[in-house]
Amino acid sequence: MTPDPTAAPAIPAEPATTADRAAVPAPATRAQARHPADVRTAEEAIAEQERLRPLVRPTADPDLDVRLAAGLDVGYADDDRLVAAIVVVDVATMETVDTSVVRATADFPYVPGLFAFRELPSLLTALDRLATTPDLLVCDGQGLAHPRRFGLACHLGVLADLPSVGVAKTPMGHFERPGPARGASTDLLDGGEVVGRALRTRAGVKPVFVSVGHRVDLDRACAEVLRLCRDYRLPETTRRADALGRRHLR
Repeated sequence: MTPDPTAAPAIPAEPATTADRAAVPAPATRAQARHPADVRTAEEAIAEQERLRPLVRPTADPDLDVRLAAGLDVGYADDDRLVAAIVVVDVATMETVDTSVVRATADFPYVPGLFAFRELPSLLTALDRLATTPDLLVCDGQGLAHPRRFGLACHLGVLADLPSVGVAKTPMGHFERPGPARGASTDLLDGGEVVGRALRTRAGVKPVFVSVGHRVDLDRACAEVLRLCRDYRLPETTRRADALGRRHLR
């Protein structure tokens, strides 16, 4: 979790009963079974991305109604210990309605373009432990803005079969600076292909980089991100998941 220079003061703790209930080591679950445990090398991981990539649906379901949005974030200790945190908010009221925390150890090395393989098992377990089903997953990372067009938001969305969007702090591609007003955007390009957008979520503050994950189109993804960025640069879902994970890394 890289600190965001525009982040607000510390967020009040979520209700202890929900967070503490979930903050236990991750066992093998049906969610983890969706992520092949035998992917151990970079070559195998790339092959898995290529196998799953055709399953991405970059269009929104006609009846998609985002009432519950989940922010997903993974924080790391100084070693390979990690905490995967999910916070679900009611988009209308911005109240937290559910949380889940999983402590684990990354068993896949850090390889650019394959970061999802370090985080997916714990995130899927955390999703399994939620008492609610989110309408949208908001990932702290990339979706289609990825060298193989299959970043964390795509991978997680496909395996969970839920609409998902990637919201990154840094671009994966080239872009022109959007206008200064909130909601201004420009295309994010990689190899001449539009892979996302640079989206200004606060007037005069540097943009975030939005890309499609699964079961949502780029226009809708940007609209939902703006709904979640009411006071700060980053979506409230991301901010709360980050804060929850940090508390459990202490």
